[in-house]
Amino acid sequence: MTQSPPTHSGLDVKIPSVAEWKAMVATFQRPSMSRAAWQMLNSILPYWGVWALMAYSLRGPYWVTLLLALLGGLFVVRIFIIFHDCGHGSFFKSKKLNDVAGFVTGVLTFTPYFHWRWEHSLHHASCGDLERRGVGDIWTMTVKEYLAAPRWKKFVYRVARNPVVLFLIAPVFIFMLYQRIPNRSASKRERNSVHWMNVSVVALAGFLIWLVGFKAWLMVQVPITMAAGAFGVWMFYIQHQYEDVYWEHHEEWDYTSAALLGSSFYKLPRILQWFTGNIGFHHIHHLSPRIPNYNLEACHNSHEVFQSVKPITILSSLRTLGLRLWDEENRRLVGFSYLRKLKELSSGTPA
Repeated sequence: MTQSPPTHSGLDVKIPSVAEWKAMVATFQRPSMSRAAWQMLNSILPYWGVWALMAYSLRGPYWVTLLLALLGGLFVVRIFIIFHDCGHGSFFKSKKLNDVAGFVTGVLTFTPYFHWRWEHSLHHASCGDLERRGVGDIWTMTVKEYLAAPRWKKFVYRVARNPVVLFLIAPVFIFMLYQRIPNRSASKRERNSVHWMNVSVVALAGFLIWLVGFKAWLMVQVPITMAAGAFGVWMFYIQHQYEDVYWEHHEEWDYTSAALLGSSFYKLPRILQWFTGNIGFHHIHHLSPRIPNYNLEACHNSHEVFQSVKPITILSSLRTLGLRLWDEENRRLVGFSYLRKLKELSSGTPA
């Protein structure tokens, strides 16, 4: 093994060779039919229980319904992790079972299975590569790019990186509207998966509207989607947006380093770890997407290399909200306040 470059984050992480880490994770890449089936049951059935309880709670004060929506949103996040694993072919051993379960969970999360799987594979292949940003990631500009950008682009970027937009407005747009339209670069199967998912989502919504009424459906489904979207986007954000994250130009980019240094270990309380399907062990997931979520923690605990990745806690994760730009010179994410320091230094005024 070779020591990881000290310019990346100061973490004492030794980067194993491809052959080494593949040997480390091999045991954990084996799906379990019983664990996968149980996870389907303990995720989907309670979700529908919460949905029904929310519909019933509309007879009383609406704030009770909204509180229940937080719980419903957490179950949707857990269901999305199953969907996500199916997309990687890791949840079940059978490809057919993965595809069927992926479609079913896709209906519940409003996400087209084959189309999302294709886009997400691009994210895994390019995460941390400065020349391949823009697919399946959070829009991130470098300091130089931002300073050189026209005013309108700076304004749009600031709006896009605003927490209210990023975690409340954008998720609703993504899951309600953006996922309904196929990417022009997608193949026929991926485009068709969007259309079939749209039909399925409308059919499910129609059934629920027939069951409880349009107004009740809106009052239940919209807050669940908002809560799930906010939780989900936050998890995705913290997985690749922290001060010491890994970014490299394509010629210097390395898959293993990008996984272990560019994907976080988000250490959550047990209950939140359960709802988020262990995806906080994201450094393990990016190293080997073939590991099902129910094996991620065991893999993390199996070797000191994985455990040497510095964890991010809930408290420390809140500090990442101020990070906006990649500073290539100092190799870290910085906030907009850093631009004022640069301006003061360039003008000779003490910072």
